[in-house]
Amino acid sequence: MARPPIRRRPTDPLSIAEAVFKPAVSAASDSVPVRPKGSIPISKELVSIKLDSDVLAHFQEDGPGWQERINDALRQHMPRSSDA
Repeated sequence: MARPPIRRRPTDPLSIAEAVFKPAVSAASDSVPVRPKGSIPISKELVSIKLDSDVLAHFQEDGPGWQERINDALRQHMPRSSDA
């Protein structure tokens, strides 16, 4: 009688993270503006910000890409360059 193969959990952090986030699919947002070709890319800065736990949970519930979703939500509240 053949035994089923032994399946072990991954022990390295990268494999664990990939296994956790692999099933997650982030939905594309229609509100993200598309930069025209040849335009200067927007630089990103690393910042520390305190958010209420329920706000953070709301953006993280759809999985990876939550920081971009927060950025998109904040951008929607900025005045457009044509409005200034």
